[in-house]
Amino acid sequence: MSQQTSVLYDVPGPRQRRITLISSIVATVLLAVGAYLLIYRPLDDKGQFSMELWGPLVDPSNENFSQVWDRIGFGLKNTLTAAALAIVASLVVGTLLAVLRIQLKSLTRRRFTGMATPVAYLLRGLSVTLSAVTRVCVEVFRGLPVVLTIFFVARGFPEFGISFDSLWYLVIGLTVYNSVVIAEILRSGMEGLPGGQAEAAAAIGLSPAQTTRMILLPQAFRIMLPALISQLVVVLKDTSLGFIISYEETLNIGKQIIGVLDNPIQVYVVIAALFILANYSLSKLAQFVQRRLSRGRKSAGTPAPQAPATALVSQAEGGGGGGGAAGN
Repeated sequence: MSQQTSVLYDVPGPRQRRITLISSIVATVLLAVGAYLLIYRPLDDKGQFSMELWGPLVDPSNENFSQVWDRIGFGLKNTLTAAALAIVASLVVGTLLAVLRIQLKSLTRRRFTGMATPVAYLLRGLSVTLSAVTRVCVEVFRGLPVVLTIFFVARGFPEFGISFDSLWYLVIGLTVYNSVVIAEILRSGMEGLPGGQAEAAAAIGLSPAQTTRMILLPQAFRIMLPALISQLVVVLKDTSLGFIISYEETLNIGKQIIGVLDNPIQVYVVIAALFILANYSLSKLAQFVQRRLSRGRKSAGTPAPQAPATALVSQAEGGGGGGGAAGN
């Protein structure tokens, strides 16, 4: 009985397992036949699998192979550079913004007792105003499409006499959008923690800033790490929007190659594979960091090893013998 039941569902028996296996095989065969008839055959009839189109991407002996991959490598380097800078900047700015919003929220509830009444009202009014301003900024920048944010940055900064390379316009645009999203992820993580932790921190004399920095923020990072990973993958994918400011990232380079070789399906398949590989590597790296954090947390919570029972018994016997000798 224990082998045939589970806490959540009944374990399927032999007949149900056979039905599941047969259904899976039939579904796989149908999918393969559908892919052959609806995808492979139409593309093959139009010559999309010919080496004339694939050669510059997969055949090292092709005259265009080295030039094509030199350009793709250049675009991939630019993509990873922009993504790395935007990820670091978004994490830093988003963390600071999340901490600022938490601190402002706590200040709006503070009465500022012990201060003069006008000063107390001024500080409280300033806290409420800054809290409202930060909330409006978060809602505005989170609601704007990323492509518009990048466009406004690239067109707005030169109007004030501030000129950068197109890389920095892209990084700033991505940071403006993703930092507010990361800030909301971390803020919700901190506010979702049990209230007793903040109360206990206040009881031992920690200030609100110390409570946030030492207790709430580290836990929020661990709890919200899956959501942060998803957002970092979004940052990497959104670098492809650099084409609107003529930044030569991977997708823009791909368009240039297509304009010369006229093989859009082949080039975009290769670029899609590169993006999938980069995003998968980023996800695995984040999972590795998560495992290390969890392992460190478990190690920190492991109690110190205690003496074996035999040693304790021998110590007790020795202590008893010593006591008897002293008594004698």
